Amino acid sequence: MPSDPIIAAARACLGTRFRPQGRVPGLALDCVGVALVAAAAAGVVIVMPPYRLGGDREADFDHVLRDAGCAWLRPGEARSGDLLVVAPSPGRRHVAVVTDRGVVHAHAGLGRVVEGPLDPAWIPIAAWRLPVEG
Repeated sequence: MPSDPIIAAARACLGTRFRPQGRVPGLALDCVGVALVAAAAAGVVIVMPPYRLGGDREADFDHVLRDAGCAWLRPGEARSGDLLVVAPSPGRRHVAVVTDRGVVHAHAGLGRVVEGPLDPAWIPIAAWRLPVEG
């Protein structure tokens, strides 16, 4: 699947304020909300129950993505349009959409969705490729 609609959908979220469990572009999103918007642009519906990334709940996120047909990748295999899971600190997880400029993600510290280089202190954990139609 070409990544153009995925990237366009993620970038359409730029500037949206950060809110935990946020799911409405232009109103409030969290990192998973941005990933869900990007996936929807690829025609992939991901049903995500209320969650907390990291800790003992990390496997739940993996199962949801796998059930939606996403393919697990090593972080170094991620390319534009893929979802990248990173550890911003021990025991925490964060998801971002990979772009040619870095990543699009909901940045809690800045309070909004932003695009830019991946924070060098964040450790890439995994990447997920959205399913290809056809």
